[in-house]
Amino acid sequence: MNQDYIIPNSWSIIEEGFIPKYVESSESIFSIGNGAMGQRANFEETYTGNTFQGSYIAGVYYPDKTKVGWWKNGYPEYFAKVLNAPNWIGINVVVNDVVLDLNTCKSISDFRRELNMKEGWLCRSFKATLSNDVQIAVKSLRFLSLAQEEIGAIRYQVTPLNCSAEISFEPFLDGNITNQDKNWDDQFWDISTVSSKNSNAFIEAETMKTGFKTCTFMHHQCTLNETPIALSFSEQNTSSRIGHTYLTHVDQGSTFSIEKIGGYISDRKHADVLQSAVDAIQIASKKGFDTLLEEQIQFWAKIWQMADITIEGDVKAQQAIRFNIFQLNQTYLGNDPLLNIGPKGFTGEKYGGSTYWDTEAYCLPFYMATKSPNVAKSLLEYRFHHLEKAIENAKKLGFNTGAALYPMVTMNGEECHNEWEITFEEIHRNGAIAFAIYNYQRYTGDVSYTHSKGIFVLIAITRFWYQRFNFSEQKQKFVMLGVTGPNEYENNVNNNFYTNYIAKWCMEFTLDTLDNIKAIDIETYRKIVAQTKLTEQEIEVIKSLSKSIYLPYSKEHGVYLQQDGFLDKNLTPASELSTDERPINQHWSWDRILRSPYIKQADTLQAFYFFEDAFTTQELEKHFDFYEPLTVHESSLSPCVHSIQASKLGRMNQAYEFYLQTSRLDLDDYNQEVHEGLHITSMAGTWMSIVEGFGGMRIKDNQLHFSPQIPEQWQSYSFKINFRGKVLKAIVQHSGTNFEVSGDEPMTIVVNGQSTNVEPNFLLTT
Repeated sequence: MNQDYIIPNSWSIIEEGFIPKYVESSESIFSIGNGAMGQRANFEETYTGNTFQGSYIAGVYYPDKTKVGWWKNGYPEYFAKVLNAPNWIGINVVVNDVVLDLNTCKSISDFRRELNMKEGWLCRSFKATLSNDVQIAVKSLRFLSLAQEEIGAIRYQVTPLNCSAEISFEPFLDGNITNQDKNWDDQFWDISTVSSKNSNAFIEAETMKTGFKTCTFMHHQCTLNETPIALSFSEQNTSSRIGHTYLTHVDQGSTFSIEKIGGYISDRKHADVLQSAVDAIQIASKKGFDTLLEEQIQFWAKIWQMADITIEGDVKAQQAIRFNIFQLNQTYLGNDPLLNIGPKGFTGEKYGGSTYWDTEAYCLPFYMATKSPNVAKSLLEYRFHHLEKAIENAKKLGFNTGAALYPMVTMNGEECHNEWEITFEEIHRNGAIAFAIYNYQRYTGDVSYTHSKGIFVLIAITRFWYQRFNFSEQKQKFVMLGVTGPNEYENNVNNNFYTNYIAKWCMEFTLDTLDNIKAIDIETYRKIVAQTKLTEQEIEVIKSLSKSIYLPYSKEHGVYLQQDGFLDKNLTPASELSTDERPINQHWSWDRILRSPYIKQADTLQAFYFFEDAFTTQELEKHFDFYEPLTVHESSLSPCVHSIQASKLGRMNQAYEFYLQTSRLDLDDYNQEVHEGLHITSMAGTWMSIVEGFGGMRIKDNQLHFSPQIPEQWQSYSFKINFRGKVLKAIVQHSGTNFEVSGDEPMTIVVNGQSTNVEPNFLLTT
């Protein structure tokens, strides 16, 4: 049963009414971030009910020692954890000696929470009757600044409604925090200094083992009926916490407010974290809350100008796509080349918040089309910087001569995932990294990265692939044994079609790239060959092997098989499963799942998505009809691929249903796990569902191609594409499609197979 308490709205995520069972889900859904830090939507005031406290600093992590029952050679020493950082948002509120706590109030009414995606702020308001019968109205507004990335701001207001009252605010910093997902009882943080100066306070702390130095800080100003007031405060100070308590008399109907500026400084960018915190406070406090908020609104307006997708006639669909785009921008803006896009972003701790193959497979297209090309290039260079670590990772598993296996999970290039069937076997991640190089080159037309840096990545990955295959005398083909494909509901299988296919493609693409470099610049080619010690003999081995790779196929069904033993399974459609058994990963044993035919996410069909030009539409239809009925879509990465392919097959009702599932995966909690955090990387797949699915956008022969369709539930939709320095807008209606191009240059596009010119500032209707 999906949750259904988020109120449909085009630009906001809205919750009305206080429902304790949804608190942790809402803490995920209403999360805020600015690319440099983020936080779950925890209450500022005391809350003694069930809650998942979470504040995170980008790039700051702890290497939590691996915890397994049986150690295997090659296991990573640690699992990298994005750390729950010292809490800066807290404001304890006491009214006539009673602590405000929604878990203990006599009554709560008019509870409303809004995440305004257009302007980038979170607001919460309610009325409460405390245990002493004092009735109050509360309103809080907070945001994490995109203009000044170290800064967050809160305005917290309390109004006594039925009497005057003595009200105190205690804004505090708390370093006594921990992760919910830690393997052992290690202390992650070493707090060195807790200090205070005037209305400023600081906690300086260093991560254990990794040694990241941070400073958590706060500054505050009180007002009464919007007029600043000077109040003295009492200080509460321990070795890990500091608070300043302000107490004043408030008349009935008057409003006592506190504006709190806070955030984090880390030594990833600042040598002196304390002084940098002081400087950040000075800049932000001089601007003031209202100016900071106006900056926030303007910054988001600029993002939406390029990234927005509009949908007319379907509010829930509109809300969903903007939620996905909003969270992607909150997570990663491309400002820091040492950062990447964690599957949970800043919304939870699951998966360690590290880098997965999701970035290359799903996120890159979104960032290529809605940002500067430099943002996408930064994502590619992130992997290039980790090449030596990837070579080390492969060497630990017995590979040599510069073969590279990129990690399934990483913070710094080292593998830190420790489930053997993933760490050792889900090696298709190498293919996604190679495909991203190709995809970037195809989209931008820029080969400079590929020829100067990407080629080294491709050669190292190719060396891994040809060493990973072995020759089967029985099949007279090269086979790949003991792998896990994208479908993680099958482990340790032989000849996963997707893995074999992308390995074959990767080797061929590497050889083609080398040939292109050789033809263009023989000196560069010679330097590459010398640096990598690549020989003609090795090239011939790669060429010969790539032509003789086994791809499992069933003549009976006319489909490529997901893996060698797939037809040995009882191929019962997922539609015959009881709803009481879904999701199966929460109801079945792992043994039962592995023996079942059920597919967690697109596997064979993932190859048809990446390499659709290698297959006919009829082949896609046959494979889609064979595999989709067996797919339970219990990976967030699954519905988007199926939506795109259903669109290609002209099955718009099915494509629309998959779109709703991918776009509202978290809002409606399809997989009953949103309390753990959002599915950030799959949100880019939602964008693809519209642009590549309904819009039919492809890049072929250095041109944009479109085959637009529209769900019957919509009146129209529109999106923009930043393609090779030109911005194209598509507006799709049932009556036809309009295209507009910005700037002074015309643009040639292909629509439904017909080449046409779009003149600048002129509406083209097709």
